[in-house]
Amino acid sequence: MSTQADDSDFEVGRVSDLDDELTAELFRSSFQPSPRTVGVTRRWRDMSPEQAEVVWQSLFEWVRWFVATYQLTTSVVPDCWWRHSEVVAELYALQRAEIASFTPDDSGFGPLAFHERLPHAVERLRAHTRTAGCVALQSHKETVTRVVPVEPAFDDWKLSAHQFGS
Repeated sequence: MSTQADDSDFEVGRVSDLDDELTAELFRSSFQPSPRTVGVTRRWRDMSPEQAEVVWQSLFEWVRWFVATYQLTTSVVPDCWWRHSEVVAELYALQRAEIASFTPDDSGFGPLAFHERLPHAVERLRAHTRTAGCVALQSHKETVTRVVPVEPAFDDWKLSAHQFGS
């Protein structure tokens, strides 16, 4: 009785047509961007009124979920959060990051990355809220918007060279 296998028992190196197709599909999918199912992240200043209405409603619902889920106090997200652009910007960024962390093409690290960044965002929210001053007053304090003045000297400055050796 022989202990070595006969070469005719194995088809070494033979690849079926199905294997060829599977390999080709894997390579095709590796080099093509996967379709994202997440909605578009927009700049507030670029939104139409209709887009802004939809985004505001979505953000409002998300903030209610976010505050309840993470048991955030008014020192982090004040009741008048929507009246403070810096708080809105932070919450919108968090909302978009949280949504993006659960896309079908995520390998599973998205939710972890979101939670790793969350403490930093909460501290920024706390700082924005403290600066706004609404919590200490127990009511909304209107933000004074600073507008950078238009200076005629800027027109000349922007046209001049700003590199050494120019």
